[in-house]
Amino acid sequence: MDYIDPHIHMVSRITDDYATLARMGCVAVSEPAFWAGFDRGSVDGFRDYFCQLTEVEPRRAAQYGIQHFTWLCINAKEAENVELSREVIAMIPEFLDRPGVLGIGEIGLNKNTPNEATIFIEHMELAIAHEQSILIHTPHLEDKYQGTRMILDMLCGDSRVNRDRVLVDHVEEHTVAEVLDRGFWAGMTLYPISKCTPDRAVDMIEMYGAERLLVNSAGDWGPSKPTAVPDLIFECRQRGIPEATIRKVVYENPIAFFSQSKNFNFQPRDGQQAPAV
Repeated sequence: MDYIDPHIHMVSRITDDYATLARMGCVAVSEPAFWAGFDRGSVDGFRDYFCQLTEVEPRRAAQYGIQHFTWLCINAKEAENVELSREVIAMIPEFLDRPGVLGIGEIGLNKNTPNEATIFIEHMELAIAHEQSILIHTPHLEDKYQGTRMILDMLCGDSRVNRDRVLVDHVEEHTVAEVLDRGFWAGMTLYPISKCTPDRAVDMIEMYGAERLLVNSAGDWGPSKPTAVPDLIFECRQRGIPEATIRKVVYENPIAFFSQSKNFNFQPRDGQQAPAV
């Protein structure tokens, strides 16, 4: 089954991972801007990173028949540096018209601090001003529920935010219902340690259905598995989930959400039709 990984940090993966993803059926990836394994110290460091995301990674992916899309921001882990964050936010518009740039993300909270909230709101303002979609990072472990509620309240507190253009990622059993009930898209991240597992993700599909629900691997610097989405497909089949439901979650829903971005120029494999959105 063809699938799209809507949240995977390929800058942290070796080129062989692209080959493995292609063999497993991955036809496209979406890479949010995030932490580089260390805190960067200058706006020029982020400018180089954005060049990597918009120039280098699409070329690496294309060698294996995978289409690469990206998102831009300064992430929540580095948002405590408010001065640098504002310099980066001011620089981002230089890149918004580049091919494959889908919007602002992954923005959100890390430790739920006032500085993180300030920079989150300023990213929101940037997205609104430039009519961009938004991809949200919710905190980990014990901070997740409180942080998710804080994020949803900030989003819902601004009537200019189009909730249909916001994907709230890293949802778990205790956050997914509120994300969906408030009208946002929800992303389940499959991790070997924290976040979610394939069997828990299938539980959520069974409980909430496939509408506005996506699944991803994150595939970042820490313990992670870039082929986690095929693991989800396997678990779905083991549980008897209909093929149409699986395809909706791993292929059609990413296309439906990403198609709201003007730079989403996805090309299905030869002989296939893109789903109607």
